[in-house]
This record gives sequence, structure tokens and C-alpha cells, in this order.
Amino acid sequence: MTRVRDIPVRDTTRVRDVRVAAEEAAAEAGLDPLRCASVALVATELATNMLKHAGGGQVLIETVPHVAAGPVAQAVQILALDHGPGIPDIAEAAVDGFSTTESLGIGLGTCRRLCNDFDMHSRPGRGTTVLARLAPERSGHFATTYPARAGGLHIPLAAAAVSGDAASWYSTPSGVTVMLADGLGHGEAAAEASDAAVRTLHQNPDLPPQDLLRSIEAALQGTRGAAVAVAHLDAGAQRLSFAGTGNIGARLRTGGAWEHLLSRPGIVGAYRHARPASTQSRPWADDAMLVLHSDGLPSRWASPDDPTLDPLDPALIAAVILRDTLSPASPVRDDTTLTVLTATAAATPRGPR
Repeated sequence: MTRVRDIPVRDTTRVRDVRVAAEEAAAEAGLDPLRCASVALVATELATNMLKHAGGGQVLIETVPHVAAGPVAQAVQILALDHGPGIPDIAEAAVDGFSTTESLGIGLGTCRRLCNDFDMHSRPGRGTTVLARLAPERSGHFATTYPARAGGLHIPLAAAAVSGDAASWYSTPSGVTVMLADGLGHGEAAAEASDAAVRTLHQNPDLPPQDLLRSIEAALQGTRGAAVAVAHLDAGAQRLSFAGTGNIGARLRTGGAWEHLLSRPGIVGAYRHARPASTQSRPWADDAMLVLHSDGLPSRWASPDDPTLDPLDPALIAAVILRDTLSPASPVRDDTTLTVLTATAAATPRGPR
């Protein structure tokens, strides 16, 4: 099940909560004591800096796969989001020795070196988002030779222990399949349906989207059912295929223009012999970006128009979209998941240096 620690940081007492949550997630991921300490240190530094410079914000901590295909090790992903004044010069903020008098003093440069992946985005007047990801081994970036990168985030409703949503992906040198499932309702029963969809993806990674949805339909019989969307990138043909059932949002950017990819109405697993979803096919280029999201994100969110996002880690892009869509006055009203697929050609690994 997708367990996420969602910690609002409004005062110094919540910095401790962030550290404890990071330690718990690191233990769940099976990290050794030294890496657990690194996870706690990075999370505490990010929360402290956020509180000082932005007056607070939100920290999301969850475990994620270290490798997208086959047996995987677990890593800890930390996302820090705020609506503060922003950082005028990210490059300066990330160098060694740049810290604040109230922080731990390790600086963002040290955070970067402790992480397998570390990325930042900031816009004056809009806020800052930071991604930190730590795996069992300090060396090794999450960026690969695969034709595209996928990543994202989850937020459970009302800071619940588990999310009823689940997202996953399977990458090979020839292509990438991405799936997002939103279990009907909330809590563990919803998560059981979403988890069944994830297992089916990894048992049948070579199936095209329409056929994979049929397999998921069978796997979800006896569960609450779920809204499910599947996208497959064929690297050789440079084509993206998409099929979905239910209210999973999907937007694709190609050539600088965004379009909606539509799912058919329904719930996967709720009915036997349901009419299968049709497959849509679109070209994929080096500037392409796909965003899948559950209905916790308002359907009228603004498609990002910031070109500085393109080379960033997909999970960080998802966090920027979330930050710019929601606010403390407009929190999530459902389990919320965003998954982003971007072309690897635009990406630069951002891990230890």
C-alpha cells in the first residue's frame, strides 16, 4: 500500500515531526543506520530552511522503487513545497557553506551530495520545491539510459496512513509503461484495489494499454474497483499509446501545445464484461511531457508553461504542479496522485557531485 507522510510545517515543533517521519520511512525502506541518519539529516535541513525562509510549507515523505523494472530496492523520496518568496539564485543557495544561522549548518550543497537525486525549482513570488531521494547505496542516480523518465507523488486524504491511489511504471530500453489507479473511496480497501492494479502491471509489462486494462479488470474483481489509466511509450516508433477507464486526468504536451487524453466512463473491476477502453495514439518527441493525475487534483489546473521545468526530475515537476494548483486555503479534498513522464533527452542527472 502507498504510505505517505504528509507533514505541514508551520512551526519548529513540526520540524521534529519531519525528522521522525523520515527515520520511519528510512527504516521501512531497509536502509542501513548511516543512510537512515542521512535521510533524517536532509529532511530536517529542508524543513528548517522552509520554515525560516518561507514561513512554512509542506513535506511529503514516501518510499519509492530505486529501479523501475524488475526486483527493486526501496528508497526514500522527500519533497518540500512552499508558497514563499522563492530563491533568487538557486545555484548560489546550493553551494557549500551557504546556510542560515537557524539551520543545521550542513547546507543544500551537502544535502545534494548525500542524495542519489537532488533537484530544486523556485520562482520569485511563487515559492520553492525541493526533491531529495536517498537509496540504500549513496552512489547511483535514478536517471537511466531508458527512453523516458517517470516519477510522481501521493497525498492521502486528511493525512491518512495510506492512500487509496497508486502509481507505478515499468521501463526497458525499448519503452516505458506508466499506470495510475484510484481505488474507489479511501483507505485500505481502496488501496487494495489500486495495489492489485500495480501488481498486474508488473506481471504483464509488455501488454499494450488496452490489453493491460483488460487484465487489470480481471484482477480487480472482488475489490471495490478503481479508475485506471495506462500509457505506453514505444521508443522505436516514438509513439505514446493511452487508454483509461474512470476519472483519471491525462494531459500530453507535444510541440509546446497541451491536449487532454480522454478516458471512458466507468470503474475497472466493478462490472464483468465491461466495454473496453479504446486506445489513443500520439507522437512523442524530445519536448514531450505526460501528466496523469487522480481527481484529488482539480480538473482545471493550469498546464505548466515554465521551460525551466523540462530538465527537472519528474517527481519535482509533479510537486510544482501541485504547489501551483493548491494552497493552504485550498487543500486536497481527496487522495491525490500525480505522475509525470518526460523525455530523457532533456534530463540531466542531479545526484551526488
